[in-house]
Amino acid sequence: MSKPAENKLRALIVDDEQLARRGLVLRLAKNNDVDVCGESPNGRRALEDIAELKPDLVFLDIQMPGMTGFELLREIAGTDMPLIIFVTAFDEYAIKAFRANALDYLLKPIDDAQLQQAVARAKDTLAARDASNHRQQLLSLLCEMTGEAMTLDEALTSDPASLGRNDELKRLAIRDGNETVCVNMTDIDWVDAAGDYMCVHSAGKTYVLRSTMKKLESILDRTRFVRIHRSTIVNRERVVAMRPHINGEYFLRLDCEKELKLTRNYKDRLEQLVGS
Repeated sequence: MSKPAENKLRALIVDDEQLARRGLVLRLAKNNDVDVCGESPNGRRALEDIAELKPDLVFLDIQMPGMTGFELLREIAGTDMPLIIFVTAFDEYAIKAFRANALDYLLKPIDDAQLQQAVARAKDTLAARDASNHRQQLLSLLCEMTGEAMTLDEALTSDPASLGRNDELKRLAIRDGNETVCVNMTDIDWVDAAGDYMCVHSAGKTYVLRSTMKKLESILDRTRFVRIHRSTIVNRERVVAMRPHINGEYFLRLDCEKELKLTRNYKDRLEQLVGS
């Protein structure tokens, strides 16, 4: 590769198809704003190349064998992550998700005009130092596209020095039939366990999530959600009344008239429930 000019974006191309990588290299050679610093044939190699080359911009294919583009994103979701331009052959449903989250994408086969526009937007974004917003857009996309409950948690906690807490997690992705529902954390009333599944109760609806109570508790905002039973977590803001039972147990009444039991093993959580 030629040595890049100071004002050029250093770009890495990640695609398992050699012809696709070569075609993108040739197209980018016409752009004075980009210098291709490397090519990665798969997600695992891309992890190493991103760490070593520190590109400003990554052209990322999503549908790759082994580690997919989404799995790669979860690994590089720190605050110093490069900008991402997706290169995809996905259908219209996926494209809507990219658009909704204001993320750039290029449809295969790549159109030269769209490529130039995407590069120009990437340069403007870097100039504005808007990496934090870009990162949040990527996390929102992961929520919509993967339907994996731990996706956002894994990404957000990949850089504990910058975030430190999980209460910045805004939505929980839950697969519901053929679609993924992103439930706002603040809308969750309570969660209870049903075997290997969690029942997430939100705004009068119940969503079934394959997870464990321990994992779910670890990503919920602990200032809002309180464990009151080995199989129950409640949103403290929904609790409107408490009445004592026997042996230090309590019944909690929620604003939706649902009653939940706080068992004696969790009576130390009472202060969390009544605190301001």
